[in-house]
Amino acid sequence: ALGLAVPAVQVLASGRLMRRGVLLKSATALERLAEVDTVVFDKTGTLTEGDLVLVEGNGEQDLLVQAASMARSSRHPLARALARACPGARAAAAVEELPGLGLRLTTEAGELRLGRRSWAAPGIADDADAGTELWLALPGRPPHRFAFRDRPRTDAAATVRALQARGLEVQLLSGDRPRPVAALAAELGIATWQAGCRPDEKVAHLAALAAAGRKVMMVGDGLNDAPALAAAHVSLSPSTAVDISQTAADAVFQGRFLAPVVLVLEIAGRSRRLVEQNLGLAFGYNVLAVPLAVLGFVTPLIAAICMSASSLVVVGNSLRLNRK
Repeated sequence: ALGLAVPAVQVLASGRLMRRGVLLKSATALERLAEVDTVVFDKTGTLTEGDLVLVEGNGEQDLLVQAASMARSSRHPLARALARACPGARAAAAVEELPGLGLRLTTEAGELRLGRRSWAAPGIADDADAGTELWLALPGRPPHRFAFRDRPRTDAAATVRALQARGLEVQLLSGDRPRPVAALAAELGIATWQAGCRPDEKVAHLAALAAAGRKVMMVGDGLNDAPALAAAHVSLSPSTAVDISQTAADAVFQGRFLAPVVLVLEIAGRSRRLVEQNLGLAFGYNVLAVPLAVLGFVTPLIAAICMSASSLVVVGNSLRLNRK
């Protein structure tokens, strides 16, 4: 019974999550998920659909083609949106992706940059009211701005409310501009948010939370989120995430909804309670049975029956995890 107390629950929990589209990659993920008291979300592609639409900057076709050709080298949601806006653009060769900054292409004419304003177009004054954007900088021409529009996942608000109802603090960290981040945070009811975060700043924020004794679950999908996913107490990534983020995460969920974020925490909490009950049952059996056996009151047949019965009790208790 003692040997089945933990693995029986783990197998059942992993199986139930798998049936709901969640893959646990770490043997200790369930234990760490049960300890979570803070959930930190990325924005684009995590709380939002990630299917951004180019709404400004497509007037100059040659610049759009150049930007789209560079964007085809990246799986970032903004890059994918830019590539979709110009399907005829061919992928440029030797494009370098710099996490948290953007894309860089070195040509005979000079260096081309496509990314955040502070990196691609540092000479342009910062506009706090600017929305989600990318800037293209190329030799001999002024920087060009591409603006995008995104929308939250259909169940994002319900997911945030469900997490808060469980007593968890929900935060938002994003590399996006302050205006769209603030708007999304207000729409979803997230009080603590931070915009313009580089990958190292996300890691630093998680480290500060950990130093304060918080057990943080990070949920993200982008290349910029990979360091934070690896640094968090436990992490979760959608199946649409870039490969490195899926590799860094402790669990991966499928589908276009965020409900699995709540589900994994619910299953983890129930699993921990069942493990504690199983251990109590197993220890209780041993505390009662061993003295009786030492005193000679337990025959081999009775011992065999009791051993099997205790194992069945532990397995039966574990099966309660499959109840709705």
